Amino acid sequence: MASTEPKFVGWVAHDKESANGSMVWEEFEVKPWEETDIDIKISHCGICGTDLHKLRSGWGPTAYPIVVGHEIVGTAVRVGKEAAAQTGIKVGDRVGVGAQGDSCQCRKPPQTKEDHSDCEACATGNEVYCPRSVNTYGAQFLTPAGGKSMGGYALYHRGPAKFTFKIPDGLASEHAAPMMCAGVTTYSPLAHFGNQSEPLERRLKGMSVGVVGVGGLGHFGILFAKAMGADRVVAISRRANKRQDALDLGADEYIATAEDEGWAKKNARTLNLIICSVSSSNMPLTEYIGLLKRDSVFCQLGLPDDGQFKLGAGVICAGRRSLTGSFMGSPHEIKEMLQFAADKGIKPWVEKLPMSEANKAIVDMDKGKAKYRYVLINDQ
Repeated sequence: MASTEPKFVGWVAHDKESANGSMVWEEFEVKPWEETDIDIKISHCGICGTDLHKLRSGWGPTAYPIVVGHEIVGTAVRVGKEAAAQTGIKVGDRVGVGAQGDSCQCRKPPQTKEDHSDCEACATGNEVYCPRSVNTYGAQFLTPAGGKSMGGYALYHRGPAKFTFKIPDGLASEHAAPMMCAGVTTYSPLAHFGNQSEPLERRLKGMSVGVVGVGGLGHFGILFAKAMGADRVVAISRRANKRQDALDLGADEYIATAEDEGWAKKNARTLNLIICSVSSSNMPLTEYIGLLKRDSVFCQLGLPDDGQFKLGAGVICAGRRSLTGSFMGSPHEIKEMLQFAADKGIKPWVEKLPMSEANKAIVDMDKGKAKYRYVLINDQ
C-alpha cells in the first residue's frame, strides 16, 4: 500500500466573502493520518448548494479556513490497513465520498475520545442521523487524532474508510459525483417512503409522486422516482421555464405555481408523496401539503437560511397528512443507490468545469445558472 504523503492543495475559504468568488488556491492542513483512513486523488467534485450556505455562514458561523465540496470522486492512492480490512478498497480503486465524513460508529475509547457505544442510529444502520455526525468539511473528527475535515475543491481528500465508497463500473465519474449528495438526498426518501416489500424498480408502483424544485436535487428526484416505477411524477416549480426539461427528465406533468392559475385547487388531493428540495422559507408550504391525498407524506429536504417555514396546521390535520424530513443517506443507502443508478443507466444533467474555475462556478451556481449540477474536473 502506498504511504507517500500527498500535498493537500485546494480552494480555501477564509471568510464569508469567499461565497462571492474569493476562495484562494493554497495548501491546507488535513486530519492526521490514521490506519482507518483513505487518501483520494480527486478527479471530480460536484458543487452543492450546501457549499454556498457554508461559504457565507448561512447556517451559523463557519469554522474558517475551510475547503468545501462533498460530492467527491477520485482514485484511492493510500489505504490504511484497517481501512482495507473494513471496506475491501485498495489503491487504484475508483471511490467516492459524500456529505458525511464520519459518525460515532458506536465506538468507545481508545478508538474515540468519548464512549459512543449507546448510539441507536449507528447501531441500526442510520449513521446519517448520528447525533455526533461529522460533516465532510468544517467539522472536528471524533478519534484521538482529531483534526478538521476538509472537502473536495482540491487535489486530494483524506477521510475515514467507513464513508468512502467504491464506484460501480458503468457509472461515469461526472455522474457519480453529484449522486454522493444530491442523488442520495432524493433517493433515500423515495426508497424509504415507497412500498418496502417491493424491489427498488417497483418501490413506487401505484404512487403519484410530486417533486418540488427542479434543480440539482429535484432533477435527481424525477430521475429516481421514474426509475422506481412511480405511476405518475409531477414536477413543481415557480416558473414554466423548466417545464420541458422536467418532461425530458421523465416527469409526466408540470405545475408552475407562479403562473398556473388555481394550481393548488386544481391539483388538491392528487399525490401520495412529495419530496421538496426548495431552500426558501417563503414557499407556499400549506398549499403544497394540500396536494397530498389522505394519509400521505410531505418530505422536506432543503434547509433554508432565510427564516422559519409558515404553515397552517389545518391542512395537516384535515387529511391526516404527515410532514417530515430526510437528511442525505446512510452508507448502505449510498452503496445501494450507486449500484441502482449503474444498473438503470441513470444519468444526471451535469456541466463539467475545470477545477481552476471554482470561484466563477460558485457565483454562477448561486445565480441559478447550473443545469442542473456543476461538476469540477481536476486536470492535474
